[in-house]
Amino acid sequence: MHIDDTVLAKLEKLSHLHIDEHKKAEVKIQLTGILDYIENLNELDTEILSSSFSTLEGGTPLREDIPRDQNMIAQSIFHHAPKSTEDFFIVPAIIE
Repeated sequence: MHIDDTVLAKLEKLSHLHIDEHKKAEVKIQLTGILDYIENLNELDTEILSSSFSTLEGGTPLREDIPRDQNMIAQSIFHHAPKSTEDFFIVPAIIE
């Protein structure tokens, strides 16, 4: 599919975006390339694939759900914070 000035103007209006005149040619080329790529994907025969097709054998691997010490988790989080005290983050005041 080829993107022309009419289609680009409609896309600008629908997306509430403004494209500078000197960039319109480049944007049209990029959008045309994207649509051509999608058209190639549409040509793939997917009839042989089931709707639950996965590249992983046996599904997604699950990790064991082990309860952890909440204090250790909190200490780890606060250790990476720039400033903290007890169980609170210290952030700059935004309202004076």
